[in-house]
Amino acid sequence: MTSTVTAAAVSKNFGAYQDAAVRDPVIITKNGRPRTVLIAYEDYLRLTKRDRRVELTSALGDDDLAAIEASEMDGSLDHLNAELLTGKHAAD
Repeated sequence: MTSTVTAAAVSKNFGAYQDAAVRDPVIITKNGRPRTVLIAYEDYLRLTKRDRRVELTSALGDDDLAAIEASEMDGSLDHLNAELLTGKHAAD
């Protein structure tokens, strides 16, 4: 269960909150407002793997655009194309 503590409390007993963060995130408040979250390193790694770079298509060169146009999706993912064509999703 996520716990919420003040920055002063964390400052006084950092080791205990560091251990607690390995089990569940610890929300640290300052002036009564959530400011930071202490999490386990493994959770941090998992979250950063979800980061994605976004670039403008206008920044792509002709070779990049040609490669995208020539690409084909793996046949095992045809169900995704079907969702786009019907406008329906599996969760609907």
